[in-house]
Amino acid sequence: MTAQPHEHLTAAVLRPVRGHHAFEGCVEQLATAIRLGVYPVGSLLPPERELAERLGVSRATLREAIAALRQAGLVETRRGRGGGSTVTSQARGRFTGGLSRVSAATKSEWLDALEFRRVAEPGAAHLAASHELTDADREQLAAAETAVHDATGKRAHRQADSRLHLTIASLSGSARLQEAVTSVQSTLDQMLAAIPALEPNIGHSHHQHRLVCRAILAGRPERARKVMEDHCDDTAALLRGLLV
Repeated sequence: MTAQPHEHLTAAVLRPVRGHHAFEGCVEQLATAIRLGVYPVGSLLPPERELAERLGVSRATLREAIAALRQAGLVETRRGRGGGSTVTSQARGRFTGGLSRVSAATKSEWLDALEFRRVAEPGAAHLAASHELTDADREQLAAAETAVHDATGKRAHRQADSRLHLTIASLSGSARLQEAVTSVQSTLDQMLAAIPALEPNIGHSHHQHRLVCRAILAGRPERARKVMEDHCDDTAALLRGLLV
């Protein structure tokens, strides 16, 4: 009997997830494995227990990741005896943003934007935390963070999220950093529009936003930079897995 692709490739493409937020890492690795054909259309993903052990995460985290893949149209799950998650798409043309029409040049630009974002936005957070903020600055930052948390609907949430990041850039005091963050947020908006809104990731983002804002308000530049780096890494992991 011929071995299925995942029987000899799983060990090569799936590895223990590193970092605080295992959810994003699981989504990235599993979506990438599907996109690369390790799990072809019509094949079953390995059992949850096996995947959880391979990725070094809890069964609950793995189930959240598989639920995200279902939202993205990559798998369908059937419960009960003989059930499991079946690959239904190779992540082509199933997203609202029309991924199948995105050129290789655009995808390359997107990857570059994610790398650039990891430099620009943590730098902006570091500078913002380095300044002595006025009462008006503090109120503006707190209001922007609250607006993201209270936003309902994908588009409203995305716009509030962008405003918070632009607010942090404005508090850096650097016109060039504000221009850079504006540019990268514009590209990020295109990318995020092409994937479903994933509740676990939104919850992580809220937590990270809160930590970044606290660090800025407390005047802790290195802490602000580190949390923003983690935030950028988590978002990039999802986008690399689902889009690129």
